[in-house]
Amino acid sequence: MHIDDKVITSKVKEMVVPVVKKMGYKLFDVEFKPERGWVLRIIVDREGGITVGDCEEISKRISALLDVEDVIPVSYMLEVSSPGLTRELTKSEHFEFFLGRLVRVILREPIENKREIFGYIQEVREGLVILKSKETGDLLHVPLSAIARANLEIEKW
Repeated sequence: MHIDDKVITSKVKEMVVPVVKKMGYKLFDVEFKPERGWVLRIIVDREGGITVGDCEEISKRISALLDVEDVIPVSYMLEVSSPGLTRELTKSEHFEFFLGRLVRVILREPIENKREIFGYIQEVREGLVILKSKETGDLLHVPLSAIARANLEIEKW
């Protein structure tokens, strides 16, 4: 049996967004992939973070919804978690989700003689992430395609 993980991810995302939104959370991402068996990972967050209890409550609601809708034709393990403190950002939606937050970006090719940028996400548009440099305060326009790796950074007080 061929499993189209992209179609399943898309359908699950569509179903889950209204549920988590109604509960006061934001959907960060949905992943459906084979690990040791299939895993459906729902990643959510909200201002101030989430607790294990929050994840359990969201899991119960999503599990019930998925059982009724039956969009996944194989057995799978459902995981609900937060993005984590230093979550990797791989899509424009991830950068949008964390507007204003500090990130560390490793570039494929240097921009302004830098391969590593620490900056605050100011805006995301048309394939660009606009960062305010932590060092200089300058705005840097970084094409998403130029990013080799990007992670949230923990602010040191």
